[in-house]
Amino acid sequence: MGEISIDPRFEVREGRPGTGLGLFARVPIKDGEFIIEYTGVKIPTAIADESDSRYLFEIDDEWTLDGPVPENTAGYINHDCHPNVEAEIEDGKIMIYAQKNIAAGEELTIDYDDEYFEEFLKPIGCKCASCEKGLPSPHVKTGTPTQ
Repeated sequence: MGEISIDPRFEVREGRPGTGLGLFARVPIKDGEFIIEYTGVKIPTAIADESDSRYLFEIDDEWTLDGPVPENTAGYINHDCHPNVEAEIEDGKIMIYAQKNIAAGEELTIDYDDEYFEEFLKPIGCKCASCEKGLPSPHVKTGTPTQ
């Protein structure tokens, strides 16, 4: 994979096992601080509902953003049931803010919400350190390997 040009406050690298690439802070980020905008192509939500894209982010009932990586750096933010960032819709834009202090080197995570979770994460198991949705995680010993 080639070099990904992003904001120097972040780096893209391997996330937790089974999550692929993730977005990591290179500098400390304070609780409430603006982090990044989720960008992409604005498409009607009705069309997005039929799409197989894993980078859909609903703005409202009418519009959805399809923001695949590498063009959309925020698309590297992985799911966690106990996230450290959250999204706010502001004037039709998806803005990502810290919801707690984030240390340099820490992975940025967001709760992908129930619809995405049911469709994409539940079938393979959640990769959170402590999944509150009751699914096996790679950190919990079970009778079968998760990877």
